[in-house]
Amino acid sequence: MTTHLWIDAGAGVAGDMLLGALVDAGAPLDELQDVVDAVLPGTVRLSVAEVTRAGLRAVKVDVEVLVEDQPHRHWSDIRERILGAGIPESVRDSALRVFHALAEAEAAVHGVAVDDVHFHEVGAWDSIADVVGVAAALDLLGVTSVTAGPVALGSGTARTSHGLVGVPAPATLELARGWDVAAVGDGELATPTGLALVRGLARRCEPLPPMRVTASGSGAGSKDVEGRANVTRVVLGTRVGDADPSDAPAVAAPLVSVTPEELWVLEANVDDLDPRLWPGVLEALLDAGAADAWLTPILMKKGRPAHTLSVLCADGLRAVLRDVVLERTTTLGVREHRVERFALGRSWETVTVRGHEVRVKLSHAPDGRVVHATPEFEDVRAAARAAGIPARVVLDETNAAAQALRHPAADRPRQD
Repeated sequence: MTTHLWIDAGAGVAGDMLLGALVDAGAPLDELQDVVDAVLPGTVRLSVAEVTRAGLRAVKVDVEVLVEDQPHRHWSDIRERILGAGIPESVRDSALRVFHALAEAEAAVHGVAVDDVHFHEVGAWDSIADVVGVAAALDLLGVTSVTAGPVALGSGTARTSHGLVGVPAPATLELARGWDVAAVGDGELATPTGLALVRGLARRCEPLPPMRVTASGSGAGSKDVEGRANVTRVVLGTRVGDADPSDAPAVAAPLVSVTPEELWVLEANVDDLDPRLWPGVLEALLDAGAADAWLTPILMKKGRPAHTLSVLCADGLRAVLRDVVLERTTTLGVREHRVERFALGRSWETVTVRGHEVRVKLSHAPDGRVVHATPEFEDVRAAARAAGIPARVVLDETNAAAQALRHPAADRPRQD
């Protein structure tokens, strides 16, 4: 049997609201506490109360912090806590996906690398407990797929650790890319944590799908607003009629399927540039901040050979890179379109081969697991030249050393 969860965030969504809705739908509080304790031992206590919001009954989950809290933590610190906890794999993967979505949004807003993101409110103990608690609730309720409806973001202003900001907050707006949203009401209705839970867990945005309902729940926000029930609702059941095989289990999705980031591609077709100039053009684009730049051979009208110059970049660099293309090539115009990139994280390690250092690029999933280990060929070539041996020999030996970085000695099978 499969269990589908649909999230109704039409009145807003926050971490505690979604957690309250799942508790109301049947997730046992004592077992949620056990999972949260595994990540944050002796740190928080969950409690539940029935409340009314605009005259409607709902469940309010409060997270009591038992120790002094410093609500400013790096994404890498939170990741290590989750990875080091003895919790079910599906809970770990769901929590990591949500925090990775948050980290990418904060990185985009502040212009820093994902691993350098310093969480503020969402790094507090209660916010971590909300995310881990929701992930645990999905596991305990046997949820195998998740979708959600449009999200109400709110309007006006809200006070944050950065001061007074417009609603939706910058990170919330970044997380909203590609999702159906609306203002609907005053104040902050969707928090970054709440929207990250929706984006990290839900497969797509859709109205309530045809389903045989088995349970439902309403989770309350802190305020009771006249004329608008301040709740997030969930509906559980079995999808019928339009069951979609692409709805892979949200809580069991492979962690390598990282959250997409929105980038832009700038393109120009050029048929009259001296080919000796192209390496300098590509180098100038990369030096100016392009994520990548490349050439594709094409045939233009009348059979003329030419190249398409493509530049991948962040939104904020489009103007700068467009100028580089127009100044360094003979094109009369540049076309642009939005794309989504699914990228693994990158880091560098150094190995020693034949007495020479060779850098190895590591690509890793959001949980820190190394997926690829690739030697830097320029270093391979330099080491081969210095050692007076063929580059292929150094490359083979570097690849062997690189594989040891992918599989530390403790994880490698014994060779008896």
